[in-house]
Amino acid sequence: MHRTRITWLIPCFSVLLIAAEPVWRSEPMWNDKPIADWTQEDARQILANSPWVKTVVAGVTRRETEDERREGGNMGQPTGIGYDGVDDKRIDSTLPKRQGIRLTLRWESALPIRVAEIRAHESSPPTLSDDGYSIAVYGIPATYVNGDPASLGKPLKSLASLKREGKQDVKPSSVEVFELEDSVAVVYQFPLSAEIGKRDSIIEFTAMIGRLQVSQHFNLSEMLFHGKLEL
Repeated sequence: MHRTRITWLIPCFSVLLIAAEPVWRSEPMWNDKPIADWTQEDARQILANSPWVKTVVAGVTRRETEDERREGGNMGQPTGIGYDGVDDKRIDSTLPKRQGIRLTLRWESALPIRVAEIRAHESSPPTLSDDGYSIAVYGIPATYVNGDPASLGKPLKSLASLKREGKQDVKPSSVEVFELEDSVAVVYQFPLSAEIGKRDSIIEFTAMIGRLQVSQHFNLSEMLFHGKLEL
């Protein structure tokens, strides 16, 4: 009789143990943890590995020959952003020469990124306006950058876009170039009139920076912050 009662109690006890186990949280940290509780390590995680940040290997186009340059009415090799230092293997010793250069793309205008930069004590590029979707490209090699950020970025303006299926490409309203400690950041600002929404699903950022070819998809369904699309 006692054995029978114990047999019936075992399944009940198992149920209690299962119920007592902590529930696994499937929400990412930035949606599951209040902003006020973000630590410096949390902020670094968002800036390094979140839906608003991507590390890409930019393709590097070959240099034109002198004959090709002359045929196009040019003399000598071009210099400046995306040209200087691109063939220097010291930029990224893990990659074969001219194969590619690692860059970081970051949605600077997204609220989680702005908060994370403050928490991590990291300065964002000093863009002139917050009225738009801002994407910064970090890690561009450069030996020296001098001049007005908007003037330096002007030649890059027509060479970038945001692409969505079934919609017209969105061109940047402005582009700015900023010199950092050991590299250059290029910041693209796209107009809010583009009205990017969840229904767009996937958005692709493309840009040509000197000889660097950049292309990266972003999944908008992942770029939610407390249920709201943040770009």
